[in-house]
Amino acid sequence: MGRMVRGKGIEPMTYIARWIDKSEHTRFNEFLAKHPKGHVLQTWEWGEIKSRTGWLPWRLIIEKNQEIVAAISILERKIPVVGIPIFYASRGPVVDWKNTELFDLVLAEIKKLAKKRGAIFLKVDPDLPSSEKELEQYLISRGFKSAESGKGFEGVQPKYVFRLDISPDEQTLLNNMQQKTRYNIRLAQKKGVQIRKGTREDLPEFYRVLKETTERDRFLVRAYSYFEDLYDSLVPVGLGELFIAEYEGNIISGTLAFVIGNKAWYIYGASSNAHRNVMPNYLIQWEMIRWAKSLGCTLYDFRGVPGHLTEENPLYGLYRFKKGFNGEYTEFIGEWDLVYRPITYFLWNHLEPLYSDVLKGVIAKLRRVRRR
Repeated sequence: MGRMVRGKGIEPMTYIARWIDKSEHTRFNEFLAKHPKGHVLQTWEWGEIKSRTGWLPWRLIIEKNQEIVAAISILERKIPVVGIPIFYASRGPVVDWKNTELFDLVLAEIKKLAKKRGAIFLKVDPDLPSSEKELEQYLISRGFKSAESGKGFEGVQPKYVFRLDISPDEQTLLNNMQQKTRYNIRLAQKKGVQIRKGTREDLPEFYRVLKETTERDRFLVRAYSYFEDLYDSLVPVGLGELFIAEYEGNIISGTLAFVIGNKAWYIYGASSNAHRNVMPNYLIQWEMIRWAKSLGCTLYDFRGVPGHLTEENPLYGLYRFKKGFNGEYTEFIGEWDLVYRPITYFLWNHLEPLYSDVLKGVIAKLRRVRRR
């Protein structure tokens, strides 16, 4: 569809909104890579990964003069039992959020699709800082409701993260770190820890160490097949990289990173119970930062930490580890829902937490049984 938009003192311009197919996959990703708000979780590949876990991806672009000026990848999933869909745009849309006319057009097109599909609501969790009060008011003015869950890392995607500007040279980055962090990086180097890019053949060992980590720290982990899919879908096309830390010929740590444009993210980390004293996790982070710099990235995101931490919190160690690299502690505006079916949404809000808690309880019990 086309919409004529006229600004003050300028000629009218026509925006064209289109839902696209795989033939425009490369063009879609190229726009994301160039845009300040582009994110791997909005890429074509991410939608395909999620399609193999029960989600249906939809991709919308807005064009002006045949150039993409906004885009969004929406994931649709039907609620178990009742079969009514919900929409989720992870770290989307990719748009100049201050251009309200453009964003209004994005919302209008999504609303049409929601009506057609019978969706209850659209959930967004953009990586916009909570200090952007004007944008928060804009969301409210368009009918969005805050949908904070207050659990774990405070949402589907982390609300609180550490982000590091990696545009300075390496020596400056090292100098800006906490002294203990620099010391541990050098200790790992002195002890002979080796960091390398992982291959497909490293995945089984990476996953073994990851499971060791999750059992030690008591959190859930996805099936091995999911990590196979992440690697196969993202690494060969340059959207991800696996890193391996070895000591005395054994894999003792590993990480999975995402990258697009000038941004990189630390997504998964695995750390063995053995040889933790040689500090592989510090050196592997430093090598990931160096890798991101070599690709031209200027932002390195350490991803989630819980908000409002005290030293008594069991995750305080994770916070302290990430803080040591001198990243900026950032709070995003969180999750927001645009409701299309209010009564059904009310029921979803009351039943979904119960369903989620029951499911997690069942999974935890199955894990305890397997360990016996």
